[in-house]
Formats: sequence, structure tokens, C-alpha cells
Amino acid sequence: MDNAQAAGPRKWLKMPHTYVILIILVLVAAVLTYAVPAGKFDRVKDTATGKSLLVTGSYHPVEASPVSLVDIPKSIVHGLVDSADVVFFIFIIGGAFQIISSTGTIEAVTGRVAKAFANKGIWVIPVFLSLFSVGGFTMGMSTEVMVFVPIGIAIARALGYDALTGTAMISLGASCGFTAGILNPFNVGLAQTIAQLPMFSGMWLRIILLVCLIAITSFYLMRYAAKVKANPAGGLVYELEQESEGTGTKLDFSHLPVMKLKHYLTIATVVIGFGLLIWGVSKKGWWMEELAALFLTMGIVSGFCAGYGPSRIAKEFVKGASAITYGAFIIGLARGIMVVLDHGSVIDTIVYHLSVLVGELPGSVQVLGMYLFQNVMNVFITSGTGMAVTTMPIMVPLSDLLGVTRQTAVLAFQLGDGFTNMILPTSSALMGSLAVSGIAYQKWVRFFWPLMAAWLVAGAIFVIVANVIQYS
Repeated sequence: MDNAQAAGPRKWLKMPHTYVILIILVLVAAVLTYAVPAGKFDRVKDTATGKSLLVTGSYHPVEASPVSLVDIPKSIVHGLVDSADVVFFIFIIGGAFQIISSTGTIEAVTGRVAKAFANKGIWVIPVFLSLFSVGGFTMGMSTEVMVFVPIGIAIARALGYDALTGTAMISLGASCGFTAGILNPFNVGLAQTIAQLPMFSGMWLRIILLVCLIAITSFYLMRYAAKVKANPAGGLVYELEQESEGTGTKLDFSHLPVMKLKHYLTIATVVIGFGLLIWGVSKKGWWMEELAALFLTMGIVSGFCAGYGPSRIAKEFVKGASAITYGAFIIGLARGIMVVLDHGSVIDTIVYHLSVLVGELPGSVQVLGMYLFQNVMNVFITSGTGMAVTTMPIMVPLSDLLGVTRQTAVLAFQLGDGFTNMILPTSSALMGSLAVSGIAYQKWVRFFWPLMAAWLVAGAIFVIVANVIQYS
């Protein structure tokens, strides 16, 4: 009887399903449309950036348009429709990588990589973090990083770690680079243009920031990976690892698969494909439609290279796409939160009142108030470009008024835009990576929150230092 009574509270205290959490957040957003007054800023097109910028001081109330209980299901559907490009991109990635994986190429290659790192495998973590940070701080790689997650997981598992380690060393590397934004035109470059600063100026401090972020992340992730290798059952995604048993991810180095012609042809297809991805994103402005077509082509060509017929390729594709359905729908549900807030016309109101609050803070903490403001706004505006054009027109005159350099205001923006992307359920970069890896959102939060706390503290220190030295 006592055991049954004890089990009862634990059952009720159990973390809800991810879908339930997201629907609760949609309901909270709907409540905000009743509690927060509706309002809008006027917007004008900036000739230098081609973006629609807020007009400072133009905030005005508008007619309230609260989202009713009846409208909530429609908002969730609208969220799925609005994020259809990302959702179907993930389906195609899942199908394409299943075709590639079924050829045995990933097993053969990762086995050799793992053998090379067998005695120093832990160092693959800072290497991958550094490698993917380059994509983050140059071309703003964020959502696109999900396509590399299966490779990271395969290498991590081959070295005795788990899917969480493999996902983190890919996605967190890109996040470190994106947050530092050394040469990222989509967040730092745009913010500096709005602030009328030379593009990519103040690079020296952002380079130091990147080194610090990679060092902090490497230490944290290497500690976790070492614990998993010593005791696999102690890993946060042990159940997922048990499900992967027998899939070819646990390798015997003395019996590595023989490299055949089909493997070399598949490798060539993948290398050429990723080369086209980097070229298309950086030079041609490719986005989800083009990238989805590219990965669909890579999957089909890899299947033919392995000697598959059309029916076998289709079978493998459907298998991979169906396995990723759970994660793909998460992105659409998360988008429903933003649809509700947008329909209720409350986002601009939140921006306005938070900016007023920052201006009223004591002088000694105003720069931290700007930093906190940007972190809070990232909850409502997860696009780096979108947040730059929304918040920087307000933060620039505010920084002038407070005696904070505009370069410091840009730094506060980029840190606020970057850190929380890896924990927010509205972030397509995070939810896409979790969808591909099969890791539950709750498991990721449990893993990541101590690291995010360390990131936030480091960011606060950098903002304070920038203010003290009058960073320019």
C-alpha cells in the first residue's frame, strides 16, 4: 500500500510528453493575447539592408485581437503550415540518410575514424566543436546543422559515447560560432549595419568570446562523454542507445567492414553533396527548398551507387522518413506559439515595455538590462535577422542615451540572440537536431541547462567588460 501511494505522486510529477508541453505553451501564448495590450510599431524599409525596420518612438496601441479557444487548434495547424519547409526538409533528411546508412558506408567510415581516435577519442569533441563553429560564425549555420547530426552520432557511438554526445558536438559547435558571430552577416553584420558601425568591426573581442565558449563547452561535454563511456547506463539517453543495438553503431575494431566500390561511390556522392551545400548556402543564398532537393538527390544517387533498384530506394526512404515523424511535428507545434502571439499583436508591446524597463534601471546595471532584454526577446523572436531588425532600432538610441557604446549594444544583441537558441522549443535549429537524433526535448533540457547557465554567466562578464573598456 505504501509503495502504491509513493508511486502515485511520482507518476503525477513525471515530465509530460513533449507534445503536451508545446500545447501548454500555445495555451499560455493565447492567454497573453488577453493579458497583454495589443500594439504595433511603424516600420519602414531600410535602403542599406533591404529589411523592414522599426521606427523608434512609433509604438501605438491597436485594436485587440485575442486568440480564442476555438482558434487555438487552427493556430497549431497554421504553425505546421508556416514551418512546412523545415518539417518536410527533416522528412527528406531522414529518408536520404536512411538510404545512405543502409549501404553500410557510414559504418565503414566511422569505424575507421573511431579506430584512429581509439586511444584519444575524447579529443574528437573539441575538434568537432571547433570545426562546426566555423560554419556558425561565417555563414550563420544554425538550422542547416541538423543534416550533419547523423554523422556525429555515428562517430560518437563508434567511440563508445551516446547519441546525445554526437548531437551536442555538432549542434553546440555551430551554436558557439553563431553566437560569437565573428563574420556572420545574418546577425552581427546586420546589427552593425543598423547601428551604423563598420561591418564586422570589433572582431578581436568576438574571437576571444568564441575561444571561451568552445573551451567551456568542450569541458562540459568531455566530462559527460567520459561518464557515458565508463557507465553507459548512466547516460541520459540510455534507452535510445539500447534501441540502437544491432544497427551497426557499435563496432568491433578487429572486424571493420571491408571498403567496397559502392562505399567509395557513396562517399564521393556525399562529399560532392556537402560541397554543393556549402557553396549554395554561402554564394547562392540556398535555403530549405534547394537543400531539400539536394539531399533528396544525394539519397537517390547513393542508392543507385549501392546497386539498389528504385523500389529498394523508395523502401529505405520511407523507413527513414517515418522514423523521424515524431520530431518533425514538434517543429510545427512550436511554430504555433509564435502564430498565436503574432495574431494577438502582442510581440511589439512586449518589445516596447521591456525597452522602457531597461531605460529605468540603475546606471550600473543598465548594460546587463540590455543583455537580459535581448535574451528575453529571443523567446519571442527566434530569427537572428528578425530580432536584429526588431530590437536594434530601439537599442541603438537607448545605448546612446545610457552612454553605452553601440558596439556593446551589438554584443548584447548577439549574445541574447545566440545562447538560448539551444533550449527554446521554438528554435528550429534545436528542434530539428533533436528530431533527426530522436532525443526527447526533456532529456536535452536536463543535459543542457547547466551549460546554458555557464554560457549566460560568461556572456554577462563579456558585456560588463565591453562596457568598462568602452568597446568600439
